[in-house]
Amino acid sequence: MKKTLLALLLILVLPCAAQHFRLPIWPDGAIAHRVPTNEAEIRDSTDILRISKVQVPEIEVYLADTTRQTGKAVLILPGGGYRILAYHWEGTQFARWLQARGITGVVLKYRLPDSRSLTEAHLVPLSDAQRAMRLLREKATQWTIDPGKIGVMGFSAGGHLAASLSTQYEARVYEPVDRADLLSSRPDFSVLVYPVITFSASAVHSGSREALLGPSPSDSLLRFFSPELQVGPETPPAFLLHAADDTGVPVANSLAYYEAMRAAGRPATLHLVPEGGHGFAMARGDAYLSRWVEWLEAWLLNL
Repeated sequence: MKKTLLALLLILVLPCAAQHFRLPIWPDGAIAHRVPTNEAEIRDSTDILRISKVQVPEIEVYLADTTRQTGKAVLILPGGGYRILAYHWEGTQFARWLQARGITGVVLKYRLPDSRSLTEAHLVPLSDAQRAMRLLREKATQWTIDPGKIGVMGFSAGGHLAASLSTQYEARVYEPVDRADLLSSRPDFSVLVYPVITFSASAVHSGSREALLGPSPSDSLLRFFSPELQVGPETPPAFLLHAADDTGVPVANSLAYYEAMRAAGRPATLHLVPEGGHGFAMARGDAYLSRWVEWLEAWLLNL
């Protein structure tokens, strides 16, 4: 009798537990561009959770409710100027929001270029993003995801990383480590929220550029990491959101990507709002701006 009750409890509990879990994106001992140091990850939860000095990149997976499963998944890249990750503010709260709408939300805790544990630090965030996208495709069947419906979503500097992944998915930024690396890292769509885009124009967010590339990057690096210059005929459809009064990352960044998408004949939706500043995330408390997630939901479900 006890064994029967235990079995019933496991049946009831395990599906719920399986809806949310964490997974390292690299195999043990094979983390790209890593050297061993005594550096440790830092977590600051003074007001929002800020993570820095990431040592072991991982994904936090929120599997879609099977009763609402759309087959879509979104890899979420929190912002923070390539110095920290605003992990809940621009990460897990959106994963839960997606999960409730039948879309698997996956937050990437990617490494930041100011760590002493890195070689070729400027390639590390993109390496982690490519690897995470490939891993999602490898796990697609297991997680009830359509491998042709996996997108990326990024905020601020995370938006720069998302746009870089959307345009540099074929760039070889790390050496393959297993069969997952045989799969494509191209997102099927991208969501860019008040994104840093250009590293080569007057609208540049100098803090993000210096954090990623250092104080005196070469022209070739500036071009490689300016996604508006890399848009092509296969760049995935994009949803962009920016506030006109953003003094942190000028709205010209989103405009540049949108214009590049139009010039390449690629689908792009741009929402410009008059007020909101920078880093508003879900904008809870703002009756108008908080509706942007409704615009996003309609766009995602129409893909």
